[in-house]
Amino acid sequence: MSEKSIAVDNQSWDTEVLKTKELVMVDFWAVWCGPCKMIAPIVEELAGEYQGKMKVCKLNTDENPELASRYQVMGIPTLIFFRDGKLLDKVVGAASKKQFKEKIDSLLSSAPEARSPAS
Repeated sequence: MSEKSIAVDNQSWDTEVLKTKELVMVDFWAVWCGPCKMIAPIVEELAGEYQGKMKVCKLNTDENPELASRYQVMGIPTLIFFRDGKLLDKVVGAASKKQFKEKIDSLLSSAPEARSPAS
């Protein structure tokens, strides 16, 4: 991991993901997964680009199979987005940085605090 993304596990899951008010992107990955290695640099870039707007976490599915099972992660990489403890969306498989950014921007713009007040 880097200083931009946070490694999470069973013990830190609730604190780092479910009890966080901001948007959280969790990368479900494993050491042996080729596509996971392929998107890892993109995930780190996104963590830097969206710092202060979104938290980026990484969860090793081999070390935390119960969390992968709880969120029905059948294939990796899977990126799951949460806000206020609620699962918002899921991206399964490797995608381009542009595709990830479109998803993130869409979720950020749908955040309650991102909506402008009615005039």
